[in-house]
Amino acid sequence: MTRKEFIKICGILGVAIPIQLPLISCSDDDKIQQSFKGKVLIIGAGAGGLSAGYLLQQQGIEYEILEASAIHGGRMKINTDFADFPIPLGAEWLETDTTIFSEIVNNASVQVNIETVADDPDRKFVNSSWYSFFEEYIVPSVANHISYNTIVQSIDYSNDQVVVTTQNGEHLADRVIVSVPLKILQDGDINFTPSLPQSKIDAINGTTIWEGFKAFFEFSTKFYNDEHEFPITPATDGEKIYYNATLGQNTAKHILGLFVVGKPALDYISLSDNDLKDFILNELDGIYSNQATPNYVKHISQNWNNEPFIKSGYMTDNADWKTVRELGTPVANKIHFAGGAYTDGEDWVSVHTAAQSAKKAVEELSN
Repeated sequence: MTRKEFIKICGILGVAIPIQLPLISCSDDDKIQQSFKGKVLIIGAGAGGLSAGYLLQQQGIEYEILEASAIHGGRMKINTDFADFPIPLGAEWLETDTTIFSEIVNNASVQVNIETVADDPDRKFVNSSWYSFFEEYIVPSVANHISYNTIVQSIDYSNDQVVVTTQNGEHLADRVIVSVPLKILQDGDINFTPSLPQSKIDAINGTTIWEGFKAFFEFSTKFYNDEHEFPITPATDGEKIYYNATLGQNTAKHILGLFVVGKPALDYISLSDNDLKDFILNELDGIYSNQATPNYVKHISQNWNNEPFIKSGYMTDNADWKTVRELGTPVANKIHFAGGAYTDGEDWVSVHTAAQSAKKAVEELSN
């Protein structure tokens, strides 16, 4: 069953996408039950890496997060200058129940105040974002443990301790949680010694990773529909949709979003900024009777293929669940994986699945 089929069945049955198991409790009793003693290196400070560090912090386990770029958050990136609400250049929608926020925070004494609005079949953040949620509730606990501009080149797990080599030197750890975009592994940007098991290599190399592109155009008036989805044939090639980016927001602005992944994104990612503007306005003029160009105010775009430590959109929605499960399987009880592509195969690529995979990875440390 593909991810799309799974989510569709949930919608037909009128149930929310399952949240799987509760996250680790941070009570003193559970801290005692955590039998792992040692240091953990987390590679990547996206949703999976930040969540893993946060859980390790609650468990009192020594850890460090190595982030290749100068910022944390990965594909939760936002822009706060374009409009009077956060523009989500990456992760935008909540694809599960709102109880996931409290589960990620994993602390009954913390009141989570995040407002969302229905955007069938998902939900949208109101004047907030996934990045904002992590920035408020997760990052403060782990900020002092993040080493930025630290590019991991190799991981040697041939001995008792794992040696992680970066451009800045070596780091030693007892376990490593790899939380980098799948494209980084597919391109061989991190060398493993010994080589990863063939089943893992096959899963990495045999998975389609979609190109990723988003754009936001402000107009002087709202002439467009709340949604205009393009039929993509075959459906496995990707997705493309224009949508009302101001839905549910406290704003008087008129902003249209473009979300496109897979082969349709190739029409956009190779264009210069001016050519991109003209291309999109021409496309919208064709859809909305030449109303786009005369009402254009400004635009912003995000080409995820150009991000050097991300290099793509995300893994296809149509991946085989058994392949996804293999991607999330630990190696030699030393190398663990966390992130939207490294789950148990029930669901993948969403921010909440990245957080849940981090929970799984931390649990594996005691196995």
